[in-house]
Amino acid sequence: MITRANKGKPVDYFLPVGEFHVPLNPYIGKNIRLEYQGEIHCLHCGERTNKSFGQGFCYKHFTSLAQNDSCIMSPEQCHYHEGTCREPEWGERNCMQSHYVYLSNSSAIKVGITRGGQIPTRWIDQGATQAIAIARVTTRQLAGLLEVAFKEHVADKTHWQAMLKGAPTVLDMASERDRLFELAKPQLDALIAEHGLVAVQLLTNGEAYEFEFPVQQYPEKVKSFNLDKTDVVEGKLMGIKGQYLILDSGVINIRRFGGYSVNFS
Repeated sequence: MITRANKGKPVDYFLPVGEFHVPLNPYIGKNIRLEYQGEIHCLHCGERTNKSFGQGFCYKHFTSLAQNDSCIMSPEQCHYHEGTCREPEWGERNCMQSHYVYLSNSSAIKVGITRGGQIPTRWIDQGATQAIAIARVTTRQLAGLLEVAFKEHVADKTHWQAMLKGAPTVLDMASERDRLFELAKPQLDALIAEHGLVAVQLLTNGEAYEFEFPVQQYPEKVKSFNLDKTDVVEGKLMGIKGQYLILDSGVINIRRFGGYSVNFS
């Protein structure tokens, strides 16, 4: 789904359907229906594939594109410098660029990384109600190394079921940042000593963001729909959070089914 942040107002959501971007917020409180048409087309090449790999790719491009390599999930394992990147030019554009390390509050406090151009989209996609950038580094690998240091003290995953059951406890994000800096000080000092202050910049005065999601009612129990097992998902749209549609009959992760041909009504 495509999102648009609104200060002091709920996030706007749009569902890509063919060439159109359907505004979803007006459908909240109304019945909707998603019907899978039995076809999956690779998000990269557009060719039909019998199975989706990596949330929307055919097997060929799941195994050949740099964006689907294991180092995307584990950026500290970047192997660009070894000359083995699947797509060196893609790596230069996407990985050998400045990145931010951040704290977000979705189901609870967590650490993550993102490119500057993905702020605040990355946080909205996670369903975070609060977020703050805490470091800026010169490469994706460095961001991953900082994340490894921080996740000794804080989670690096969103608990999606908890995220969908309601808003988390409001936190003082600046205080959480300062606490984490103190806990990870030995590792941070070592990384700065090795790579330099220009490459690793801790952000002590970063802006704290807050987000509101268009949700009328959160579910007490979370039941997830899978288009590989059921062709039709329908019910009253109770809200949207992260990349999930929350229906009175269950929830569905729209991003998971990228490339699936679906009728929306």
